[in-house]
Amino acid sequence: MTPRIETIAIDSLMLRLFDQIDEANMPWLMAAAERLHAAFGAQLIDLVPSYTTLMLHYDCLELSEAQALERVQLALKGLQPLAMNASGQRHELPVWYHPSVGPDLQPLAHRAGCTAEQVIERHCSRDYPVFTLGFAPGFGYMGLVDPSIAAPRLATPRQRVPKGSVGIAERQTAVYPLVSPGGWNLIGRYPLALFDRERDGYSLLKPGDRVRFVAIDQPEFLRLGGDPTPMEPTP
Repeated sequence: MTPRIETIAIDSLMLRLFDQIDEANMPWLMAAAERLHAAFGAQLIDLVPSYTTLMLHYDCLELSEAQALERVQLALKGLQPLAMNASGQRHELPVWYHPSVGPDLQPLAHRAGCTAEQVIERHCSRDYPVFTLGFAPGFGYMGLVDPSIAAPRLATPRQRVPKGSVGIAERQTAVYPLVSPGGWNLIGRYPLALFDRERDGYSLLKPGDRVRFVAIDQPEFLRLGGDPTPMEPTP
């Protein structure tokens, strides 16, 4: 693997490690991030992992671009991927899967040619790496879901998606941490907080973490503090 390095600002570099989204990318990206943190130390302002890239923001008052490039090249020399269990935390997220809070559950099952129960089983059947955070604070883009339950975004996004809504878009899945617009296919709801200003780092999820969804019933959802307010079915 030979990363491509691009200058994107006077104090920022983009490291392109891969060309396609793949779960196998994450151990390499997290290994690179670990080495870059060590190589730049106090001169590192921010490091943002994504599906295939790392955006590196350094202190240009302390380092020239040539010096930053040299540090990157030395840090990535002989890079090896981290073990999956060493690249982040593993979270189990309880979800109440039900058409009242997941109005796209039945349509998605129909599209997949299976039952709603089978959609739930497939969604809960694997650990998902968190590729990156974006769109809203604490919104973790995860994947890849079973191809049979992949579905395109809605043609018309909803104006209001409730906090905790669990959705699928193409082969990615995510939980909406806040009330917001959104066009993902909603299949259930998570009862707890993903983003909390009182939490260290604010977001429960971080790039490189792994997530396993666990189906729960409505009484357990309510016990955990979930909001059962139903949504309108998809037009």
